[in-house]
Amino acid sequence: MAEKNKSGFHTVGDTDMEEYNRKIKEHRRKVLRRIVIVTAVILLVLTGLGLYMALRHYENYDIMSTAERSDTDATHFTEFQGNILKYSNDGAFYLDAANELIWNQTYEMSSPKLDTCGNYLSIYDKGGTKIYILTPTKLVGSIETTMQIQQVCVAEQGTVAVLMKKDKAAYLALYDREGNSLAEGEIHGQNGGYPIAIALSNDAVKLAVSMININEGSVKSTIAFYNYGTVGQNEIDHCVGVNNYDDMVIPEMEFTSNDRMVAFGDTKAVIFEGAQKPQAIAEIPMDEKTKSIFYNEHYIGIVTGNEDEAVTNHLAVYDENGKLVMEKDFGLDYSSIEFLTNNEICIRNANVCDIYTVHGVYKFHHEFEEELFEIIPGKLKLNYTLVLKDTTQRIRLK
Repeated sequence: MAEKNKSGFHTVGDTDMEEYNRKIKEHRRKVLRRIVIVTAVILLVLTGLGLYMALRHYENYDIMSTAERSDTDATHFTEFQGNILKYSNDGAFYLDAANELIWNQTYEMSSPKLDTCGNYLSIYDKGGTKIYILTPTKLVGSIETTMQIQQVCVAEQGTVAVLMKKDKAAYLALYDREGNSLAEGEIHGQNGGYPIAIALSNDAVKLAVSMININEGSVKSTIAFYNYGTVGQNEIDHCVGVNNYDDMVIPEMEFTSNDRMVAFGDTKAVIFEGAQKPQAIAEIPMDEKTKSIFYNEHYIGIVTGNEDEAVTNHLAVYDENGKLVMEKDFGLDYSSIEFLTNNEICIRNANVCDIYTVHGVYKFHHEFEEELFEIIPGKLKLNYTLVLKDTTQRIRLK
């Protein structure tokens, strides 16, 4: 019980102090409960909103801006570092979404082809002798070869590997980004094998060469790995490994990172891994039903035929280790299928576009009145840039 002292002030007894502390603790518990409940509700709402946005299907959009263009029928379009690259036999133009010119490069090529890695782009004339090396800001180098170019691969610092042919011989050359020669020589396969494809690692240290040998009606393919770092200096011709495959042709290979490469054959895709001497770690079966292959640094997509007349295509997506992550049937009669830079899968023809997430969610479908050439994802999940026949549009799905 509180007592009054001679000075007129009250003193607080032990019982009153205990009651006071109890009320404070009870108040704190009530405040904490309210905070926990409010936080849980907010998290639940945000989670629900996130799931709704992730699973939602869109079939329309708002146009945020439109830029008019005028192109020839021979113009091709692709995405490069978030902007639009359009190219034809007589030159290339690098444009932003507002159709503002960043740079242009004139040339004369019979069959212009591209290869990109990071901030570097190579444009080369397949069957010709000219190569241009560019970045998102400028031309950094050009090369004039003395033999017909078969394939060019560019690395992330601008180094290029060039597979060339002269008469019945094949030659391999390496150049720096300014076009200076680093190495060049004739390349021979085992038992007369002929090179048909190359792949250069992102750091330009490892090079893979696919060779084919046809002997008495049998087909044999060889993948040879070369290392131009310190490890390869101790090996004959820098060759650090050879892999042989009977009854298979391997016309396409790609390093998806410094230490990982995928070789695409007519019967299977083979994934290799290794910092110095790549070894096969996984195989993905393919057969005569295979219609398309596409890939990026994280995933491999394979489209095969489907006997169901209503859904004539079967899509399977594998991760970088060859593990199946998604399967989907679809019936669109497509002309292009690819991974966008946000890992979404874009399936389209001249007037129809379907977009799926890598987890199989059907995100977007639209039928366009104009011909669609390219679609580029924006920084926000619902924003895209459409490259249509006469216009470039920045859109937001709704």
